[in-house]
Amino acid sequence: MPYKLTVVICTHNRSTLLLRVITSLNNAIFPYNASVSILVIANACTDDTVIQLKRYQSIQNKKNLPLVFHEEPKPGKSNALNTAINMIGEGFMCFVDDDHRVDKNYFSAIISSIETYPKVKLFCGKIIPDWSGHEPDWIHDQGKYKIYPLPIPHFELGPHPVPVVQNMKLPGGGNLIVKRDVFNQVGVFSTKLGPQGHNLSGSEDSDFILRVLNAKMAIQYNPDIIQYHYVDEERLKFNYLIRKSFQRSRSLIKAKHPGSHPIPLYLWRKLFNYSFSLLFSFNLQRSRFYAMRIASTLGEIVGLKEN
Repeated sequence: MPYKLTVVICTHNRSTLLLRVITSLNNAIFPYNASVSILVIANACTDDTVIQLKRYQSIQNKKNLPLVFHEEPKPGKSNALNTAINMIGEGFMCFVDDDHRVDKNYFSAIISSIETYPKVKLFCGKIIPDWSGHEPDWIHDQGKYKIYPLPIPHFELGPHPVPVVQNMKLPGGGNLIVKRDVFNQVGVFSTKLGPQGHNLSGSEDSDFILRVLNAKMAIQYNPDIIQYHYVDEERLKFNYLIRKSFQRSRSLIKAKHPGSHPIPLYLWRKLFNYSFSLLFSFNLQRSRFYAMRIASTLGEIVGLKEN
């Protein structure tokens, strides 16, 4: 009996990138002992996404993966994810973002993980920025003023397989492999979290991972499960860096600390210290760093106030 893998892609108005990731899936090596298909959820799309998906279906052949798509009119990535979950009855769901591409050994690494850890129902792997070599040098800086969060997602837990545990860096939802029945045990993705359209909210994946870990379910990291994240030059602009720092901290604090909380004094101290440091930053690298730290701290404060 072959392993059933369903690649789930939720997309909103990015048909060019969507076709790119579908091409990478078709170029990957297909394991002999796996049944692989693609499910695309077109989330409130107003571009030519649906036209392109119908075109793919019309020319589909034995060399390409079978593809089914569904239109989810309610905006929000969590709504799209939950629609996909409701459409799939069994097997493993392989979540791939529409601005990723998969490594040629992606499916082989997944099957290897499932066979090596037969009791594990959740796996994750690397997400690596798909650098072109034309990006600015500051994005690779690892010194005192390196920026974080990176505008291009990057997730690695080292070169060897390890279990994901509490207080460890949490994997992103863009490279999760989840057995379908896990959602029956811990619930689906929170519709209070996650991006709507292309805004920079998130943490629907962090909230899900935290619920999985709190339920004492195992998550296994395999560095051979690799996806590459598209590098959008717009993400390297100052305005984007500030907005992402604010929105990601805001959503993450809401995922980690649900419910009403007073604003702790240390956050106000951080805000004052970063603001003071920004005033006396006399080069672009330091100014960028402290401006992002201010935005991130404000995101934490707003997130706590909104809970």
